[in-house]
Amino acid sequence: MLHQQEIHVDTRGRGTHDLGADVQSVVRQAGFRSGICHVFIRHTSASLMLCENADPAVLRDLETFMSRQVPDGDPMFTHTAEGPDDMPAHVRSVLTQSDLNIPVIDGRCALGTWQGIYLWEHRHRGHRRTVIVTVQGE
Repeated sequence: MLHQQEIHVDTRGRGTHDLGADVQSVVRQAGFRSGICHVFIRHTSASLMLCENADPAVLRDLETFMSRQVPDGDPMFTHTAEGPDDMPAHVRSVLTQSDLNIPVIDGRCALGTWQGIYLWEHRHRGHRRTVIVTVQGE
């Protein structure tokens, strides 16, 4: 059996957005005791990540790290149609993930104690992002 649903997220610009409750809600609605939850983002300048959810410093540190690795306005980038964060946002999404697979056990995503599901917006301007959650199970 299969259950699929879209989640829409209005981002405020660069940064992370916790999707855990929304994804768990879709899994609950699916009504499966066991299976797999696939989460996919339909964009090339935002990504998904499974990350620590206890200390917000982890998310800030990841943003600091990524800013050093892929700085906005780097002159090596020629794709700047939407501004200095255009190509860096695409590189960031390629270096991270566009999908996640999470086991479903006892009707819930089987996340570790400190794991959270996040959308990581890589653009400075806010966007409406679409995430597709597909739950397959029994």
